[in-house]
Amino acid sequence: MRLARTLLRTPNRRIAVMAAMVFTLDQLTKYIVLQFLGQGQERVIVDGFFKFVHWGNTGAAWSMFRGNNELLAIVALLALVVLFLARNHFDTRTRLGQLAFGMILGGIAGNLTDRLLPSRHQVIDFIYFYLKRPGGDEIGFPAFNIADSGICIGVALVFWVTWRGESAAKPAETAGSKTPNPE
Repeated sequence: MRLARTLLRTPNRRIAVMAAMVFTLDQLTKYIVLQFLGQGQERVIVDGFFKFVHWGNTGAAWSMFRGNNELLAIVALLALVVLFLARNHFDTRTRLGQLAFGMILGGIAGNLTDRLLPSRHQVIDFIYFYLKRPGGDEIGFPAFNIADSGICIGVALVFWVTWRGESAAKPAETAGSKTPNPE
């Protein structure tokens, strides 16, 4: 308990702990996928809805910019540096803001690690939701991983924290400003 209090004492530490948790969970799950599924293999969990897959992605989201692994690694590294240096410009005063920021950083670091590891040189995606058509074809959401989830959830939380902060500020501004009576 004392260690947890020490680790979570400051906002920067809370951000770092969340980033480390997302990163560790991401890398652990990818390691498990690499141990139990060969490249391109799939394991159906819920037929017609969900399966674990082992797909590599050298592109960005939805395989855009496929084949640009090195360039995307540079972009991810720059994003990490810029986000770290600009962290005070985000609403990291609240614990929810710190959680969000840590999730984003951990997610970027997880996918960057995949791109840089000599044994991978691609992002490992393994969570795949789909619907099976009557003819046997599949309509699927692009496969993703824990790092992708951390980034998406973190960004959604940043938007929510920002919106909530702006919504709370508007009534205060309205109450503080008195408009003259036009009569």
